[in-house]
Amino acid sequence: MTAPKGVAAALARILARSAALMFTASVIIFLLLRAVPGDPARIALGVSATEEAVAQLSAKLGTDRPLLTQYLDWIGGLLTGDFGVSMASGTDITPQVIERAGVSFTLTGTAMLLSLAIAVPVGVYLAARGGRPDGAALGVLAQLGIVVPSFLVGILGVAVFSVRLGWLPANGWGTPAHLVLPVTALTLVQAAILSRYVRGAVREEMGKDYVRTARARGASISEVLLGRVLKNAALPVLTVAGVQLSTLIVGAVVIERVFTLPGLGTMLLTAVGTRDLTTVQTVMMLLVAFTLAVNALVDVLYAVIDPRVRRKA
Repeated sequence: MTAPKGVAAALARILARSAALMFTASVIIFLLLRAVPGDPARIALGVSATEEAVAQLSAKLGTDRPLLTQYLDWIGGLLTGDFGVSMASGTDITPQVIERAGVSFTLTGTAMLLSLAIAVPVGVYLAARGGRPDGAALGVLAQLGIVVPSFLVGILGVAVFSVRLGWLPANGWGTPAHLVLPVTALTLVQAAILSRYVRGAVREEMGKDYVRTARARGASISEVLLGRVLKNAALPVLTVAGVQLSTLIVGAVVIERVFTLPGLGTMLLTAVGTRDLTTVQTVMMLLVAFTLAVNALVDVLYAVIDPRVRRKA
């Protein structure tokens, strides 16, 4: 099997699996939210609302229809880009969801790219020079970054750079300056975690026979690292990076709260508080879709990097 055919087969298998998982997740989310007691229309209008008003809002929201019809309407809307009507406000949530998704994905995507840009060289340096004083000091800083939560880094950044120095805005969204503190808070913690995995993967590869053979033949450390070690160490690091990116957008909820960012996290928390089932289920499905997309991308990269995966496909 040639490489392109192997990658295509792996891609087809990954897409089929992701579609099955999306369907399963949609059913679970829909049924779990419908199991919560209480009439969404009654909750939205309040206890003083008349039965006629509740019935009108139920008809508008579609909650008076059979569950299967409600589910098919919701899934059909998601597939066509119509995310539905808020059960709390009665307005179309599609523009708001798209806007907030842009905020969350920009925040987490930027943080992940910077984390990789920092973690890979730091991890390689720790693996190659960890026994030296500067490497040991760098290792201590990486360990400290793992222990300190991102929201605490964000609060400290606000206290120093916003309140004390006045260099950066403490909250809000709209300019590149608003990105600096929240992205830094997420990046430092994620880079510290990822650098430990990079160090472990590179150190494991450095202890293998092919590295000792190359060194015995006169190859330098940099030649060995760039030649084969980094490629072989990429697979476990890629797995960890994919998991981090999947969890980062969910974990960024606290950072969005700290910096008052209009992202999906704050939207989800607000919708839960008002029992806005449409918004909750839509945002949750977007998070599931994002997670599965990241996992699918990691699997495809596996097939591109490792020929063994292509042979299995």
